Amino acid sequence: MKIIDILTYPVHLGGNHVFVKVLTDEHLYGIGEAYRVGPDEAVEQTIHYFKDWLVGQDPTRIEHLYRVMYNGSRFPGGSIVNAAISGIEIALWDLKGKAYGVPVYQLLGGRCRDRIRVYRAAGGGSTPQQIEDDVRDVVGRQGFTAIKTSPQPGHYQQLPWGQVLRESRRRMEILRKAVGDDVDIALDPHAQIFEPIRAQELAEVVKPFRPLFYEEPLRPENIAAMARLHEKIDIPLATGEMLVTKYQFRDLIAANAADILQPDLLLCGGLLEGKKIAAMAEAEYLTVAPHNPMGPISTAVSAHFAVSTPNFLILEYVPDSQPPARDLILKPFAYAEGWLEVPDTPGLGIELNEKAFAGKPLVKWRRELMLDRDGNVGFQ
Repeated sequence: MKIIDILTYPVHLGGNHVFVKVLTDEHLYGIGEAYRVGPDEAVEQTIHYFKDWLVGQDPTRIEHLYRVMYNGSRFPGGSIVNAAISGIEIALWDLKGKAYGVPVYQLLGGRCRDRIRVYRAAGGGSTPQQIEDDVRDVVGRQGFTAIKTSPQPGHYQQLPWGQVLRESRRRMEILRKAVGDDVDIALDPHAQIFEPIRAQELAEVVKPFRPLFYEEPLRPENIAAMARLHEKIDIPLATGEMLVTKYQFRDLIAANAADILQPDLLLCGGLLEGKKIAAMAEAEYLTVAPHNPMGPISTAVSAHFAVSTPNFLILEYVPDSQPPARDLILKPFAYAEGWLEVPDTPGLGIELNEKAFAGKPLVKWRRELMLDRDGNVGFQ
């Protein structure tokens, strides 16, 4: 079996997506997705750049083809290169599972668990009633046993820091009262706090409410700063969504800078690279909670990773049973009461709804800039 083509589907449907399809001369194919790191058009074009290296190759040699792409690049790749590699690598796993007639997790050692605990974003709103209504819908009606929210109020850079701390405490009090003691609350400041001492102060404010984890309070460029923060706080610190390859995660682990690693399989290098990162974490008694904000294809590959990884903790989840996410695929994975089921279908067990992609090209975008009170562009 040989690779004969690699197709891309750049789609804007509930956000930008760069889907990948690897075709073979035996009429088998695999699907994957690359992370939208921006500029998203550059990710798509990088996939086509790698295509010339892969056509004619045996698609089942996944480790070999990963090294062809990664080692063959001129310099160690950043986010665009690794997003492109990840999308292709995931498609190769889907193809290999189909070729052997088994779900991908069977190629990764088999099941460690029967189902996957998931969490979703909740607790949005600015008033107590809005926060309560949102979180009670997610926990009560949808059945989630864990949620994630931002502890600080929106546009907090415009507020005095003392007010930010007071508002953060108020938000946590509302959330904990609304969901009770048995629902986990994860916190994500979205890497928007510049000074480590302020991240430490915020950690002290939220500590009484027993957060599941405190995600990326600082940006990831300075691992030493994250390590110093980790030493000083008494709540689990999580990070990793912006990191790529085992090498960057090796530096994070060596610095003792986190309790929970959050590789994104659409960015870090793919499924096998994610498994290597998880194995490194396991040796240091760390858990992994994959970053998964993209949609159904990301959820599918993350689910196969989770079900076959012993030190997996919990999976970020964007429900794909309703549009626009539902329109991307033919059939979603089964979800019930805070848990996700992984099908026994060969490959990833999910298929693209290509008919829905027509007339929906990528949209150019830029993150909203966070301005400080003096007009300076803040960190985010």
